[in-house]
Amino acid sequence: MRPEEQRTPEDRPEDARPDQPEPRSLFAAPPMGEQERMVEAILFASAEPVTVAELTARMPHGCDPAEALVTLRRRYDGRGVRLVKVGDAWAFRTAPDLGHLMQKETVENRKLSRAAIETLAIVAYHQPVTRTEIEEIRGVAVSRGTVDQLIELEWIRFGRRRMTPGRPVTFVVTEQFLDHFGLESARDLPGMKDLRAAGLLDNRPLHALRQSDEEEPASGQSELFED
Repeated sequence: MRPEEQRTPEDRPEDARPDQPEPRSLFAAPPMGEQERMVEAILFASAEPVTVAELTARMPHGCDPAEALVTLRRRYDGRGVRLVKVGDAWAFRTAPDLGHLMQKETVENRKLSRAAIETLAIVAYHQPVTRTEIEEIRGVAVSRGTVDQLIELEWIRFGRRRMTPGRPVTFVVTEQFLDHFGLESARDLPGMKDLRAAGLLDNRPLHALRQSDEEEPASGQSELFED
């Protein structure tokens, strides 16, 4: 037998021992536990909900933030904060039963006018909807100031144009609207029966309520609020 064939396992080079784990590739994705920590850090540091695509762009190559979100959501179940889905994005929010601890007293001297509330409700329940369709449902013209204010509040935004004559633009609600009202999607909006039972919706048809309520052309944003 040749001398090189008589070497014992202890005489073999360190990198040739069978019980030694192979070094991890520099391009391998981090362990899932580490990915969860990355997702957690990004979400806590972000002032706005973060999409899976944004998480993927920030994390190392090969990471699976969607899987990390699922595990992380279970991990925070029952805690003081929850991982919630807001539209197509994710964010940490205070547990609903602890919301009273976060309240603070503020003086609010202004509120949305009935016209703005109705316009917002129509967009939420009928999106994507055009200005003409909003006016048909309400029974009166929608002033530009009403729509501009809702856009400024970031509760509605422009959607895709309709493939109809004139290519009218549509309106849809935003993730900020969903986040403000604690909704995952517009499908979670309460039904008409629920609104009427809560006294938030009159039993009469909407157009009947607005027949004598004409809107004046907007000269500024103040028309949207009532003292």
